[in-house]
Amino acid sequence: MGRRNEQMHLGAFIYYTGHHHAGWRHPDSAVEQLFDIELYKKLAETAERGKFDILFFADLLYVHVQQVEQSVSGMLDPMTLLPALSMVTQKIGLAATVSTTYNEPYNVARKFASLDFISGGRSAWNIVTSQLDVEARNYGKEKHPEHGLRYEMAREFVDVATRLWDSWEDDALVLNREQGRFADSTKVKSVDYKGQWHSTGGPLNVPRPPQGYPVLIQAGSSEPGQDFAAEYGEVIFTAQTSLDAAKAFYDSLKSKLSKYGRKNEEVKIMPGLSPVIGNTEQEAWRKYYELQALIPESTAVAVLSGFLNYDLSGLSPDQPLPSDIPDPVAASNGMKSRIQLLLDLAYKEKLSIAELGRKVLASRGHMQFVGTPEQLADFMQEWYEGYGCDGFNIMAPVLPGGLEEFVDHVIPILQERGLFRKDYTGSTLREHLGLPRPKTGHFHKVESTSPVLSS
Repeated sequence: MGRRNEQMHLGAFIYYTGHHHAGWRHPDSAVEQLFDIELYKKLAETAERGKFDILFFADLLYVHVQQVEQSVSGMLDPMTLLPALSMVTQKIGLAATVSTTYNEPYNVARKFASLDFISGGRSAWNIVTSQLDVEARNYGKEKHPEHGLRYEMAREFVDVATRLWDSWEDDALVLNREQGRFADSTKVKSVDYKGQWHSTGGPLNVPRPPQGYPVLIQAGSSEPGQDFAAEYGEVIFTAQTSLDAAKAFYDSLKSKLSKYGRKNEEVKIMPGLSPVIGNTEQEAWRKYYELQALIPESTAVAVLSGFLNYDLSGLSPDQPLPSDIPDPVAASNGMKSRIQLLLDLAYKEKLSIAELGRKVLASRGHMQFVGTPEQLADFMQEWYEGYGCDGFNIMAPVLPGGLEEFVDHVIPILQERGLFRKDYTGSTLREHLGLPRPKTGHFHKVESTSPVLSS
């Protein structure tokens, strides 16, 4: 293990009032403020105090009525929330999850360009393709598109969005009162994109964003997801539960970059990490078991059944996961890589059905760490210096306290070791991440399978 020249990157991943499924029931959660802007202002200010690169918001496009009684449900639209949070922060990046399956490129390109201007160059788009048929029905469709097809659609979507951001050249604005010239019309161009799934005339009605493009985040770890990430992703969010698996993913994805003419330093890989921290190991484990005890066994089995698309309710919760259930990865139209990760974990650790279900609900398949701040810093340093990652997305089990604990007790150790910044040295998210500002046409395909008339 050797010292890397750069420093690790950190995202504060905000999901409900914590990433633990039952974290909302914990007395320290702020569930009463779930729809209150004051909670999110507090979280944003805490993350910026910790010098995080990114404040990262999940988004879901559905609510399961049968789960709403016992599970925290519903969330504010991040594209409405983040402009408000830009007013109480100055430096931290602001990332919103937005689906390419249930939006249009023009709307999304316009919203992110606006957020980039409002925040002074701090916007980021977490590109997802959504997962479930219930989402499709919310948008007037019967079925969610097939997994591989969704990534083909996403490629076209992002291609259109980047062309719209490029429809104004950087120096298109003239703003000359005396001459009466607002903009140079030769530097504002139509897009006239006619693809298989999306069409637009353009140009965008917002000039080219301060960052050129918002930072593009991608969160798929399947083969189609990795290939899409290698083509477009600048920050990669992934779930890994061992250093060996993290290194294999890191090497695999970075090896794909040359296919698209990209360099290793243009992509930052940041696996999710859900820490339960205590002043002693004993205290940390006590907190962990307190959280796990809040998950009813029936809920653990039901959620795991849904995740695997296989009814486990007729089996004993204490028995191991059967090895002969129909292939849940092949059957899934959602998070294939996450399902495989959990299957591997179940068989490797010989977990019972209830234990596996509770692991799913503790951190949704992401790495969970239980220990002291010093031990957590050791863990993060080992993964970082072992090239298992370029940083982490911190997924506090309970909010706001989990994020405050990390900022107050772990960040100072990382700073003391020279692994993380003591202050921001730039103003834009691209500067925080060491990413270049893309030139016009940076991500455009030289040859597209979709017919493009002009750009």
